[in-house]
Amino acid sequence: MPLQPSDIQRIASLARLRLDAAEQAAMLEQINAFFTEVVEPMRAVDTSGVEPLAHPLAVLDELPLRLRDDAAHAPEPGLRETALSNAAAAQDGMFIVPRVVE
Repeated sequence: MPLQPSDIQRIASLARLRLDAAEQAAMLEQINAFFTEVVEPMRAVDTSGVEPLAHPLAVLDELPLRLRDDAAHAPEPGLRETALSNAAAAQDGMFIVPRVVE
């Protein structure tokens, strides 16, 4: 499904790009060419029966997940002070941030 000029305008708006008509036309051509040359051939490959991989090298060897245990522990001494030293504003050991909800 090729993109339409309105799609390019929306993408440019979301990316905060100001494109003139010639740039929009060039972008539309480039993106549609990418879909035609790269995405469509990949979609044509039959992947039925292929299990998803957690890691690309898992096809070669069984790889364990490298996750740490979810366990509570005491913070390192001075960690809070180090973090708060970078804060624009802090009070009573907490960050002070601008109010975002009214």
